[in-house]
Amino acid sequence: MPEEQDVHAHDDGDHYEHVEHADYLSSHRFFLLGATERNKRLARPHRGGDFYDGGVTQDSDHQRPARRSYPKGVRRRQQILDSAIALFAQRGVDRASLRTVGEAIGVSHAALRHYFSSRDELLVEAYRTHEARAARDAPATDDTAVGLIVEAAERNRSIPGLVELYATLTTDALQEQHAVTRQFVRERFRSLRESLAARIESGQRAGRIAPDIDPLDAAALVIAASDGLQIQWLLDPDLVDVGRSLSILERLLPRDLHS
Repeated sequence: MPEEQDVHAHDDGDHYEHVEHADYLSSHRFFLLGATERNKRLARPHRGGDFYDGGVTQDSDHQRPARRSYPKGVRRRQQILDSAIALFAQRGVDRASLRTVGEAIGVSHAALRHYFSSRDELLVEAYRTHEARAARDAPATDDTAVGLIVEAAERNRSIPGLVELYATLTTDALQEQHAVTRQFVRERFRSLRESLAARIESGQRAGRIAPDIDPLDAAALVIAASDGLQIQWLLDPDLVDVGRSLSILERLLPRDLHS
């Protein structure tokens, strides 16, 4: 389906403010709804008309000078991200496109394209924001590599849609056409391996973990086990317990001297 064309561009600030306000009210009303009604609306296509975004959409096929980020634009982008995260947590990302996401959260396709140039960018930023928020709101209480991953797995029980989002990102990262996703996933893996390796090294210095285990290799093993188990859990949630299975790794990477 061809992309929507931008309507007549206007640089009038008052008009753009009016449009931003209209789009904000739609999103704000969505989150003021009770949980039951909100879920009903998420389950059906959006029926309202598109919101005119003042012609600010940037066509990805045309290289235009980048606009400066204004506080209002930053807030609006965050509101869209919050709505998208709630949507993905509820419904997952099956067949999600910028157009279908916009319809579900009450944002015009043109406005969504203004803040996120592609589906990949939206999915990456949604997961990045979710993960940063989870780390801030529920900081790790276990300082071991296995304990950290087990805690994350326990939190994920309540948000299977976002686990599905992560699985989608890792699958997309294997395809060259998903360059944004590939860069995000590769950098995330590298950062996580380094973080877990540091915890494993700490365990080795404390005498809990065998000194001949390579910390980075062990970190990669923990991540692989976690990711694979989460996919199995998505497919058979009643048969697979991610946290319990991961705890077997404590025999290799014990939390204390008596494990």
